[in-house]
Amino acid sequence: MDMPRNVFKQLLRQRRLQIGLFVGLADAYSMEILATAGFDWLVIDAEHAPNNPATVLAQLQAAAPYPAHLVVRPVNHDVALIKQYLDIGAQTLLVPMVETVAEARALVRAVRYPPQGIRGVATSVVRAAQWGGIKDYARHANDEICLIVQIESRQGLANLDAIMAVEGVDAAFIGPADLAASMGYLGESGHAEVQAAIEAALTRIEATGKAAGVFVTDPLLARHYRSCGASFIAAGGDTSLLRNAAVQLASSFQDNSQPFDDESDS
Repeated sequence: MDMPRNVFKQLLRQRRLQIGLFVGLADAYSMEILATAGFDWLVIDAEHAPNNPATVLAQLQAAAPYPAHLVVRPVNHDVALIKQYLDIGAQTLLVPMVETVAEARALVRAVRYPPQGIRGVATSVVRAAQWGGIKDYARHANDEICLIVQIESRQGLANLDAIMAVEGVDAAFIGPADLAASMGYLGESGHAEVQAAIEAALTRIEATGKAAGVFVTDPLLARHYRSCGASFIAAGGDTSLLRNAAVQLASSFQDNSQPFDDESDS
């Protein structure tokens, strides 16, 4: 069996537009629905959603037959947890709250086998290597792993150029909500100063020759961010989609202006 190629990583290098969705329901069945919906990439969120290696594994398995590329966002920078996500088959990680060059370098080492990194080797017992079935997995894994750092604070912005210069960092993703909070505008990611910071960050990332990404739910704003250099965009989250659709449906049937009761028999 040959080493699976990380097509998502290749498309990032080509700056091809890719539209994604954050997935937080922690359910394999709903993941399979989303994997067939036409998104280019899906982020299994283990930072804010109740995911762990077992639920992430089930979702990776559920989405495996479909073309959407799965990205895993761990809860933090824990090296052992990162190893587990890689071993169960994640090829791309989106790591939250990266603020310094030292953190970026440590993450690069965490996702790579020696001598470039410190990832533990156990190819005969891990799903990523098909339990030893993938020929020379350990030799080629480093080339196929994709590391995306999430920039979402003032400090991250201040160190952005140096972080992007770290070899092994493939892309950066801007998190507007936390960035707004860091800038003193909690809950106001649409504030003019926050928007200006996002635009500048996308331009700076793209200028380094690496891919820039951002979370944005407004298609018009997404097109603007695209013009600023964004090539991979997260257009929303599954939990919001479910709640908004449910609220809208319930409201449409509870509209008192058009009652369902047949009063003609009373």
